[in-house]
Amino acid sequence: MHALRSLRVLLRLRGFRSLLAVRLLSQAADGAFQVALATYVVFSPEKQTSPAAIASAMAVLLLPYSLLGPFTGVLLDRWRRRQVLLYGNLLRTLLAMATAALIVAKVPDWLFYASALSVTAVNRFVLAGLSAALPRVVDGEEKLVMANSLAPTAGTLAATAGGALAFAVRLAGSTVDAFVVLLAAALYFCAALTALRMAPQLLGPDPTMLQTDLREALLSTARGLVDGLRHLAERRTAARALAAMTLVRFCYGALTVMVLMLSRYSWSSTEPEGLALLGVTVGVSGAGFFMAAVITPWAVARLSPFGWIACCAALGAVLVPSLGLFFLPGPMLAAAFVLGLSTQGTKISTDTIVQSSVDDAFRGRVFALYDVLFNVAFVGAAAAAALMLPPDGRSSTLILVVTVLYAIVATAMVRFRRS
Repeated sequence: MHALRSLRVLLRLRGFRSLLAVRLLSQAADGAFQVALATYVVFSPEKQTSPAAIASAMAVLLLPYSLLGPFTGVLLDRWRRRQVLLYGNLLRTLLAMATAALIVAKVPDWLFYASALSVTAVNRFVLAGLSAALPRVVDGEEKLVMANSLAPTAGTLAATAGGALAFAVRLAGSTVDAFVVLLAAALYFCAALTALRMAPQLLGPDPTMLQTDLREALLSTARGLVDGLRHLAERRTAARALAAMTLVRFCYGALTVMVLMLSRYSWSSTEPEGLALLGVTVGVSGAGFFMAAVITPWAVARLSPFGWIACCAALGAVLVPSLGLFFLPGPMLAAAFVLGLSTQGTKISTDTIVQSSVDDAFRGRVFALYDVLFNVAFVGAAAAAALMLPPDGRSSTLILVVTVLYAIVATAMVRFRRS
């Protein structure tokens, strides 16, 4: 009820309504494009999917966020943010249409990945622009706190809805993957049109506050990241939490690749059946993420953040082998829920530890490094899984490696909490 009241207050602000509409359409398009990429790589009848292909797709989806993220702010503070939202979404529309054309033309995989990579690279600018523009359309600190809480959550729900719509289009009998990519392109175009509802100067930045030398701005950003890394090395509490989160994220990424291969080759005899099973698994894991948001504050208050991370890792160490070694859909669905809960519970606890143990002057730079670790761990996990997984996705070795990593995290967090 409180969230609904807060949303009603914010929706009275015209600028916020327009910015939120751009966010919802843009992130719905992101969700649809990501599902389109996954279904093309994993479930296209003409393709023999391999773990290496899945690893490549994950690199396309995640590496731009990691490598470009720290530097996007430099450019966003030099361009009008409304124009970034307008032209960024128009550019993604064209690039997504080009990607659809490449799918129809059955070009070599490297060319398809290059096109898809260009779409996801632009995403980083649009998402950062949405966040940077928020204070320009919301007045007052209390409203800004509400907006920072509600807008990203609404965007995540929109991305989920866009992915679900793409799944529905695929399951409805669309055998051409390009149709799903064109759905994403249409949503990107709608987001660009919605950005026109705002005046070009509404979202800033103030031209008088710019750093005039672009080269110096980029160099200062790089130096800032190095300073953030040095500061993190001096804060063992935050460093250990980030190390634990990186390992847990690695485990989750490796198991995600395994589930993709099982859905494609072991759990189904037809493409729609495998796609439906994958959709259910993703939904169950998402329910685990939601449950983590509900119970983590209670658990952290009783166990401390490190104690809760230890419990989350212990859950993985116990349940991954006991449920995963069957390689059956039912036990894997239970494992997906628990791992969604434990992964998100670990992330929320890590956020809390970093926020409370890092000096405010370095917090932004440390979180930029955090973002890089978070995404690179997932891509690295996909690459490692590609080396261990057979074509049908059944790998006891992968299950045991993940179990050992979870056990290491749990043991280390218990020892650090006691010390």
